[in-house]
Amino acid sequence: MTRRAFLTFFIGLFFLTAVPIMTGRAEAENAKNLPTVVLVATGGTIAEKKDPDTGAVVPSLSGEDLVKTVPGLGDLARIRVEQIFNLDSSEMSPERWLELSREVDRILADPEVAGVVVTHGTDTMEEGAYFLDLTLTSDKPVVFVGAQRSASDPYTDGPDNIRDGVTQVVSPEARGFGVTVTMNQYIHPARDVRKTHTGNVMSFRSGEKGCLGYVALGRVEAYRLPIRERPLPRPEKLPRVDLVAVYSGSDGRLLRHSADTGAEGLVVEAFGLGNVNTDTAEAIRYARSKGIPVVVCTRVYYGRTAAVYGGGGGGETLREMGCLFGGDLTAAKARLRLMLALARTRDAAELAGYFQ
Repeated sequence: MTRRAFLTFFIGLFFLTAVPIMTGRAEAENAKNLPTVVLVATGGTIAEKKDPDTGAVVPSLSGEDLVKTVPGLGDLARIRVEQIFNLDSSEMSPERWLELSREVDRILADPEVAGVVVTHGTDTMEEGAYFLDLTLTSDKPVVFVGAQRSASDPYTDGPDNIRDGVTQVVSPEARGFGVTVTMNQYIHPARDVRKTHTGNVMSFRSGEKGCLGYVALGRVEAYRLPIRERPLPRPEKLPRVDLVAVYSGSDGRLLRHSADTGAEGLVVEAFGLGNVNTDTAEAIRYARSKGIPVVVCTRVYYGRTAAVYGGGGGGETLREMGCLFGGDLTAAKARLRLMLALARTRDAAELAGYFQ
């Protein structure tokens, strides 16, 4: 073998052996320096696929499966997965969010964990995010993500939302956001976000206040900080609070039934500024006579409740009965807030403080 041939052979051998080893070491060293993000999987459309026999979309993917659908996720963070539930979010409940809140706080107590991405169904995502925003003790970032299109859809939005969620958790620009719903690149505060379309990927919006920021090109562009409400301690058990929607011609029978069958609190989704008809007002008066707290919200998308109208079932009449007003909270979120408040106190003045 000539000297030149030997040198060529030696260089080739070096690249075949030494370079991969060096590259592997560099990658391992880089991974050590990455923040740790925990993906907490609870199910939802993001983890559902079509059943080949029925064509119905059903829970199918684990949290580990979801991570595998996102190319390059390991370049952003060290990903750990914890599977808490695997349910369609129509099956989620305040009791399950109570369990989720405990588990997320446990995970965030690990000093190595930078934050959590929760995969969740979109039907009740806004409620789950709000419940955690009220009850978590850690101030590390928690990002709810999901999908409007199932994992069987060739244009599923789940993987992109997971990547955006991890990007947000590790981004310094997203500090102080509290719990968010991050979908279709937009970052929404848990308190204000609402699902506004049954199937479109641009479903989640934050009403008049607007979103907190936007995830694009691998970074977060922050617009504003959220309005943070007074937090509430996480109880061992939640009281029963019923939600009753008012409609034209409603006679109050559902409210009376709730009052007679053990409801510890009531939320009324009223008209306009917080008005109901006379029959419903009398049912509310009946519930108040039994000492049941009543929170009045509005079914209108924009604006807030206020005691303006008198007579019949006007807001001023309801205020005189001792009803509380939910402001611009949706009725579903006011229900969660009342549940948590009632778990802490039954004092009327203290309860009022949680709704001012």
